[in-house]
Amino acid sequence: MPRFRLQDLPTLESSPTSPATLGAKVGELIIHSVSAAAQVEMLDRETGEYRVVLQGTLDLDDTAPRR
Repeated sequence: MPRFRLQDLPTLESSPTSPATLGAKVGELIIHSVSAAAQVEMLDRETGEYRVVLQGTLDLDDTAPRR
């Protein structure tokens, strides 16, 4: 599995994209982080619209074994 790198972060904003593609990219980001947290910033129960903020620290150690 290729390592998620700092230069890959802008690809998260590529639009339009499918939920599956975005999910895979975010999943790779989280897997290759040494810490990660999520905060639900907004939730509209009537429309289903939401905003989630991810915060973490990407593992920059290129010598670590790939997962």
